[in-house]
Amino acid sequence: MGQQAQPHVVEIEPAGLIWVKSSASSSSSSSCVEVARTAATILVRDSRDRQGPRLAFPSASWKLLVDQR
Repeated sequence: MGQQAQPHVVEIEPAGLIWVKSSASSSSSSSCVEVARTAATILVRDSRDRQGPRLAFPSASWKLLVDQR
């Protein structure tokens, strides 16, 4: 399997959230998500609709999801 790309900062909101997406994402891709972290939650949003709805996952649940790969 190839080397995993490192994320890069996409946006910092006035509320202090730092949104990131993988550097493997290209501007031509239509299926990217961005993630932000709070003390206890991981937020996920569509990179094409930054003002749209967001999903919130408890950090422990997000870790279980990511570790399933």
